[in-house]
Amino acid sequence: MQDYHIHMDQQDPLSSQRNAFYIPEHEGKDALYFCGNSLGLQPRGVMALLEQEVMDWRKYGVEGHFHAKNPWFSYHSIVTESLSRIVGANPSEVVAMQTLTANLHLAMVSFYRPTKDRYKIVMEAGAFPSDQYAIESQVRFHGFEPDDAIIEITPRHGEHIIHHEDIIDTIERNADSIALVMFSGVQYLSGQRFRMKDITEAVHTAGAMCGFDLAHAIGNVELQLHDWNIDFAVWCSYKYLNSGPGGIGGLFIHDRHAQNPDLPRFAGWWGHDEQTRFLMKKGFIPSHGASGWQLSNAQVFQIASLRASLDIFDGVKLEELFSKRDALTAYAEQLLLQLKEDMPHIPLEIITPKNKDERGAQLSLLFHEHGKALIDKLLADGIIVDWREPNIIRLAPTPLYNTFRDIHEFANRFGKHCIDLFGEQ
Repeated sequence: MQDYHIHMDQQDPLSSQRNAFYIPEHEGKDALYFCGNSLGLQPRGVMALLEQEVMDWRKYGVEGHFHAKNPWFSYHSIVTESLSRIVGANPSEVVAMQTLTANLHLAMVSFYRPTKDRYKIVMEAGAFPSDQYAIESQVRFHGFEPDDAIIEITPRHGEHIIHHEDIIDTIERNADSIALVMFSGVQYLSGQRFRMKDITEAVHTAGAMCGFDLAHAIGNVELQLHDWNIDFAVWCSYKYLNSGPGGIGGLFIHDRHAQNPDLPRFAGWWGHDEQTRFLMKKGFIPSHGASGWQLSNAQVFQIASLRASLDIFDGVKLEELFSKRDALTAYAEQLLLQLKEDMPHIPLEIITPKNKDERGAQLSLLFHEHGKALIDKLLADGIIVDWREPNIIRLAPTPLYNTFRDIHEFANRFGKHCIDLFGEQ
C-alpha cells in the first residue's frame, strides 16, 4: 500500500480537474483542503464569467436584460441543463433561484397542506438547523405545536446512524396522520446517505408528500429525482457545486406538480409566464415547470459563479466522479482504521456508514475527548477540515480537486498530531 496513492493518482481520469480550481496555500504550499462539504473551492473560470456580466452591465445598463452576451432576462436558464443532469431531472423540473431555506419555505407552501387529521411532518433528528427552524415555523404558521406535529426519527440507542427500516416503520405506523416527509439526502453531521427512492415510495403509499434537502447531496451522490418520483427538493450550491459563499440555491419540482397551475404557491413576478411577464397585468399565470416558483429577477452574478463550476461538471463523466469519490473516501477510511489499530488508545470513532452506498464524500470522526485541541493542531498545520460541536471532525475528500496523495499526506500528519496529543501509549 506504500505507493498506492501514487498509482491511483497516475490512473485517475479526473486528475486534470484539480488544475481548474484555486487551492488555498499554507506557508507557501498547497493546503490539504477537505472542506468541500462546507464550502467548495473557487473554480478558475469564475472571474472571467463575472467580468463578462459586470462589463455588460457597464455597456448596456438595463438593456443588458435583452442585449448582454447572455441576456439577463433568461439568465437562470443558462444552468438548467447542467443542473438537471446532476440531479437526474427533466430541465423543466429545476431552477436556480433564491437560497436553500427560502426555497424550502416556498416549496412547503405548496406541499405542506395540513388538515385536522393529516398534519404531521416526519424528519430526521439532528437535521441541519435551517431545516429544523423552517419546519418548526411552518408547523406553527398552520396552528400546530411542533412537539405534536413533528416526528423526529433518531438513531437507536448508542448508535449514530438511522436504520432505514426505522424510517419506513415510522412512516407506516403514522400513515394516517402524515402530511409531509422531509429528509436530508445526505445527513450533514454523520455523512449518512438516505435511500431516497425507497423513502419516497413509502411516503406515497401512505398518501403523503415527500421532499428532500440536497445541500450535502447535490454534486456529491447519485441522484435521479424524476425517476424516484420525489415531489420536491431544495439545495444550496456552495458546497460540492463550488458556487462561492452564499451562492445561489436551487429547486426541483416534479413535472406532475410543476404542470399544475392550480397548485397553491407564493407567487412573484419572475415566476409569471415568460411570454406575458412584461405586460404587467393582474392575474398570476405561472411559468412552465419549476420556473413558476421564482419570485424575482435572476441573481446574475451568483449564477455566473455557479456556471464556472458547472462548466467543470459538464466536462466529466458522473460515473467517474462518483467512482473516485468512493475510492478516495475508502482510502481515507482504511488509513484511519489502520491508525486506530496501531494506536488503539486514540479516542477516535468513525460514525459515517462503512457501506459506500450509504455515504458520499465524507467521513465524520467522533473524538470522545480532546477533539477541539486536535482540530486546532490540524488547522495550524494547513489541514483544513470542519469542526462540529461538540466533538466531530468532518473530512470531505472531494473528487474534483482532492488527490490520493492528499489523503496519504493527511493520514501521516494526522497520525503525528494524534501522537503529540494522546501519546504513543
